[in-house]
Amino acid sequence: MTIEQTKPAATLYYDGRCPLCMREMARLATLKSEQLQLADIHTLPDDPGLPDRETLLRNLHLRTADGQLLTGVDANVAAWNFTSRGRWFRWLRWPLLRPVTDRVYRHWAQWRYRRLYGRSCAARGET
Repeated sequence: MTIEQTKPAATLYYDGRCPLCMREMARLATLKSEQLQLADIHTLPDDPGLPDRETLLRNLHLRTADGQLLTGVDANVAAWNFTSRGRWFRWLRWPLLRPVTDRVYRHWAQWRYRRLYGRSCAARGET
């Protein structure tokens, strides 16, 4: 196995303080290939190549090997494509369903963020 084969092709940034997120990441961790790295936002050092911590907390983010940053449902579907079950998530990106799934995700992500963090972290002086 070469170094290129062991280097992660993508990194999924998730909220390690969110119970639902943690359940999904635990499941994903047991099924994913070595090409996907999981990173808890709360344990990350500052990285000028990433959005600020509050932005990362508001939506799921996945950075691809070429540096592209996917968010929301795109990030989730891309992450599950690193498992044998990825095909079961692809329908979420079908053109007719995409606007609906994106709207549902945005609503859920806003609700989740408000429930866990209330006012913005920046307004409270937290990161």
